[in-house]
Amino acid sequence: MGFEPSEDKARPGGLGVRHWQAVLLFVGMMINYFQRVNISAAIVPMTQSTAGAPFYTWDTSDKSLILSSFFWGYVVSQVPAGLLAKRFGAKLVLGLATAIGGILCFFHPIAAKSGWQSICVLRVLTGLVQGTVYPCVHTLLAKWVPRTERGLLTTGVYSGAQFGTAVILVTSGFIFESSMGWPGLFYLSGGLSLAWALLFFWQAANEPVTASRISKGEVEYIESLTGSNSSSQSMPVPWMSIFRSPAFYGLLAAHCGFTWGFYTLLTEMPTYMSMVLQLNVKSNAFLSSLPYFAMGLLCFVVSPISDLLINRGTISITTARKLFNSIGQWGPMACLIGLGYMTADEKTWAILLLTLAVGINAGCSCGYLINHIDLSPNFAGPMMGVTNGIAGVTSIIAPLVVGAIVSDEEDPSQWRMVFFITGGIYLVCNTIFVIFGKATIQIWNEPPSTSSTMTLRSHQENDSKSIVPTSDKDIRY
Repeated sequence: MGFEPSEDKARPGGLGVRHWQAVLLFVGMMINYFQRVNISAAIVPMTQSTAGAPFYTWDTSDKSLILSSFFWGYVVSQVPAGLLAKRFGAKLVLGLATAIGGILCFFHPIAAKSGWQSICVLRVLTGLVQGTVYPCVHTLLAKWVPRTERGLLTTGVYSGAQFGTAVILVTSGFIFESSMGWPGLFYLSGGLSLAWALLFFWQAANEPVTASRISKGEVEYIESLTGSNSSSQSMPVPWMSIFRSPAFYGLLAAHCGFTWGFYTLLTEMPTYMSMVLQLNVKSNAFLSSLPYFAMGLLCFVVSPISDLLINRGTISITTARKLFNSIGQWGPMACLIGLGYMTADEKTWAILLLTLAVGINAGCSCGYLINHIDLSPNFAGPMMGVTNGIAGVTSIIAPLVVGAIVSDEEDPSQWRMVFFITGGIYLVCNTIFVIFGKATIQIWNEPPSTSSTMTLRSHQENDSKSIVPTSDKDIRY
């Protein structure tokens, strides 16, 4: 079975319903990252005496438990979330999860009065509902995004995570200094979450055929270029085939490598910049948010380049995924090694390297992050649940490794070891992806009744040539 575009299914002109769905998901990613990172911004004023706002005498150990407890719930809910999205529809699961997360935000200021243990419970619950985000979004993207636009639209949606993080870091200082104080950050996060959930229930659709105000031409165009089966909700997940697939393990390695590096930077860089470079990044909202704005903006640079190279037939989809993922992991690897040799007299260079180390991660948005959909549009959600759940464990382990290595936070040589280990993980994980990774639809994506020989042949052709426009009419797009 092939999904080649034909002249009667050429791309509809202008913006379509698929683009509106992408905008909804972009905003949803931002809102959900408000829920995820608000505690990271608020933990500082929550433990410092500021006028008009309550504060608590939690020690470093208490704060570490609060910040890490989110991932206890997050890791557990990944696979169930993917299965729920497949069974009941990602729209229902994602909308409800965001609304519940918003309600939990309102309870944070109340829980803080009862002690840090109560906050930990709320963070675990927040992690549980947040664990639905990536599997659900991947399930929706697999249904909505044509293969010819996969780089731009998928990357655009997921860049909401970086913009959400950056917006929280930039605006939190103003909120803390307002009459609302730090509780205002949780109230605003909660209110925006509920508002978005209502909009999402009203406007979103699980797949093009069920959307309102969508043209027949756009439905045919999307369905001909996704590889997703309309009956996939009733299809059992082929777990044995997935776990026997070398391409899946290449994808898993790339996901784990990205997560290890990203969360090492997210959680440890402020301490490094403060203790080694004598620069308190947390005190400067702009410097704290700069790397994430850079990553978000670079996502919109690399994704159209990736799509252009693929759609013109310059490189295959598999080559594009490996190329951009290598940029997204080996580039930051080099930056981290350089950062390890920075001194307090080289603050500007250190900030530049830190910004690049996070920003160049944008290449991964056209690499492993899309690869679940490349391999299996029908099971992209459950696959994302597995890889994101396993990779989520690394976000818990990475800070523990740093804690075991860094006994003196002012010792540059100890931090250099942290950077070398992180760089080594980037190197190994992306190498595994380069060796084993693929971007062709796997034979187990289809129902068992599908002819294996014909399906496999079609999948091999898809990677090499079917993405290229087949007529002059298609070339316009």
